[in-house]
Amino acid sequence: MVSKLMNVLQIGKQCAKSSILPWRHFSTTNLKQNNVKPKTGILMLNMGGPSGVDEVHEYLLRIMTDRDMIQLPFQSQIGPWMAIYRTPKVQEKYSQIGGKSPILEWTNTQGKLLCEKLDNISPETAPHKHYIAFRYANPLTEDTLQKIEEDGVEHTVVFSQYPQYSCATSGSSFIEIYKYYLNRKLPSNMKWSVIDRWATHPLFIETITERIKEELAQFPKDIRDDVIILFSAHSLPMKAVSRGDTYASEVAGTVAVVMEKLQYCNPYKLVWQSKVGPIPWLEPFTDDAIRAYVKQGKKHFMIVPIAFVNEHIETLHELDIEYCKELAEELGIEKIRRTAAPNDHPTFIAALADIVASHLKSNKPVSPMFLTRCPHCVSMNCVKSKNWYAEICKN
Repeated sequence: MVSKLMNVLQIGKQCAKSSILPWRHFSTTNLKQNNVKPKTGILMLNMGGPSGVDEVHEYLLRIMTDRDMIQLPFQSQIGPWMAIYRTPKVQEKYSQIGGKSPILEWTNTQGKLLCEKLDNISPETAPHKHYIAFRYANPLTEDTLQKIEEDGVEHTVVFSQYPQYSCATSGSSFIEIYKYYLNRKLPSNMKWSVIDRWATHPLFIETITERIKEELAQFPKDIRDDVIILFSAHSLPMKAVSRGDTYASEVAGTVAVVMEKLQYCNPYKLVWQSKVGPIPWLEPFTDDAIRAYVKQGKKHFMIVPIAFVNEHIETLHELDIEYCKELAEELGIEKIRRTAAPNDHPTFIAALADIVASHLKSNKPVSPMFLTRCPHCVSMNCVKSKNWYAEICKN
């Protein structure tokens, strides 16, 4: 097993260093110019983010009225009210990070680099083209699916950009595809397959460890071993955990493998951020943990966004501004740093390419885990969508 992981890492590093791509003429730009039909479409799923402060209300409205994401009493009335109430506060936060979310730009960059590598390492499935399907912001899932059909893609790989699976995030994005085709005919000659999670992929783990090493090097040697590493992920309502949502355990799995690779070099803790509403959520919360450690006399921290693959409001505002700046000043913290998200790190791009290439070479268009519901699942959308995916992803 160890030797196999080492081989994957070595191949990935070679891919990351490669700059000569014999299939480069199949870039997205050249596909359009040469009227070349993409053979394989990589459909990248994510939550998305507003491209301007004027889009914040619509973005929040979609979230607050999506029962696959969040369940509220009288949601058709309370959801829109919550979106209106939260809009000014969230607009102000976006104004402080440049007036928009950078998630679209990062996902486009990742997709472009991913497809360049795939054209190189998997020529039999080339040309590849990436497509972005955001759940709550443009480009919306429905528009992207229409574009895929227009392009005549032969094989669409539905690729979740959430490394760890949650019914609220990954699940909602997959369900949205199912809903799109409820009253539409599936493309007759298109093959479908699904990549639903990849929490412990060796090159993803390598990316996180490299990010941590980069930031640890910024601490003076005499305090470096005392730095507490706080792995921060978006929290989840406890009722979702009780239903059997695997997200918390998968995030913990990522953390465990990262720290094993780092040979447990520093004290660490998994913490949770971005709680919304009064119901119980996974704890300890990131800011509460920092406050508690300061009371214990700790003075040096590193925050690692462990469940986000690119920068967005929860890294750029919540972690950077609210915690690393404002909270640190309030508590008199001596030194606190935050690792960058994977973004376009070469090892991460190699990870994405290896995940997709391995999937394309496998004989498993959909994983048994994806088709298995939570033990206490109460969502009919989940039941129906999983049955639908089982049918359309048959070999």
